[in-house]
Amino acid sequence: MARILVADDETRIVMLLKSALENQGHEVVGVHSGQEALDACQEESFDVVLTDMRMEPVDGMAVIAGVKQCSPDTEIIVLTAYEELDTAVAAMQAGACHYMTKPIKFQDVSAMVEKYARVRQLTQENRNLKQAVAVINAGENMVGEAKATQDLKDMIGRVAPSEATVLIRGESGTGKEVTARAVHSASKRCHGPFVAVNCAAIAESLLESELFGYRKGAFTGADSDREGLFEAARGGTLFLDEIGEAPLAVQAKLLRVLEERKINRVGDPQETDVDVRILTATNRPLEDSIANKSFREDLYYRLLVFPLDVPPLRDRSGDIPLLVSHFMQKFGRRQNKLPSRTINRLRAYSWPGNIRELRNLMERAHILAGSGDIADEHVMLNVGRGTNPSNEDLAFKDLDLDNHARRLIRAALERSAGNKSQAADMLGITRRTLYSRLKLLGMEEETGI
Repeated sequence: MARILVADDETRIVMLLKSALENQGHEVVGVHSGQEALDACQEESFDVVLTDMRMEPVDGMAVIAGVKQCSPDTEIIVLTAYEELDTAVAAMQAGACHYMTKPIKFQDVSAMVEKYARVRQLTQENRNLKQAVAVINAGENMVGEAKATQDLKDMIGRVAPSEATVLIRGESGTGKEVTARAVHSASKRCHGPFVAVNCAAIAESLLESELFGYRKGAFTGADSDREGLFEAARGGTLFLDEIGEAPLAVQAKLLRVLEERKINRVGDPQETDVDVRILTATNRPLEDSIANKSFREDLYYRLLVFPLDVPPLRDRSGDIPLLVSHFMQKFGRRQNKLPSRTINRLRAYSWPGNIRELRNLMERAHILAGSGDIADEHVMLNVGRGTNPSNEDLAFKDLDLDNHARRLIRAALERSAGNKSQAADMLGITRRTLYSRLKLLGMEEETGI
């Protein structure tokens, strides 16, 4: 059974088509004007629309455009007189799937409806299957297999199919935009645009017009109408990075968009509907901004429908070898493997700049190594902190193995908040080996064993 809309200004044709299609088991809505057809499509969805071309004041071409805008998968069959074949061709170019010339045979109409209702069903099934696969593979482009990474991928898979607003939280360099793209890719909007904007990178005076667009003459230099990023992202996802940097005036308009799904271009009193999913990100606690009155509390709770916390690299140190391999492949070093001592150094480091810092480090090592393999001496930590020795880089003053084993173990346990499994992972050893080392070094009491 399919849901059919029949639109024709001849009452008799609507009645006969409705009766014939209902006898075939379909659910049929009949209307007698183009405007009624557009109104019906706004209120409910149809598998197939049968529309006459000659209707006034809203004709069949307007019906095709309106149906395709609100339901792109709906199949449209045009009913037209023989002498209007040029119009029928134009209708096909506008999105109709078939045309039939009047006088029509009801058996032919029924056969066409059955055919295109099946096409619509197959299209939906194919989309649902792709969506299911996308959800299963959510975050597949995110490199890593650590528990924290897997937990994030799982949460992406849960929220992506919904239309929920997502607030992505994480330190600078953790991959918040990668996370936002993963949500978009696994969503029903994956075929629509993904538009990203950094609120901190655009001057306060320009951010409003960038997001919402403007009318000609709205301000000096506005020589023509211009759509904003909300309209550019229609049917897709708008990602607002560093949302905490948005000025209060923009925050007020964002709140209205989230509540009503409508915008006003700058200088335009007329409202425009927007069909867009909003994802936001911040690298600092918005609660602090609320406390100092620089961020609206009501907007915060509108954004906090579904938070996603992106873990810092120090909490997913087990992913470092995979990330290193990923970056080396990007630089064309597929066969180059880092020495184990270098990997251990990287895993013991705290990574204040997170994945971005790791990528920069690997690019620097790639440049230093030239045509040869990247070796331990090319992997330079702490280059942004001057040349003084750093505890993070374990600049040893002596070569006492036991002393430095203790330092390494203490550093790993401190960074893992006492979690011995995570500490062992950071050190590149098993939990059992860690326990053996603790016993051998007489650190049982110190570590609470």
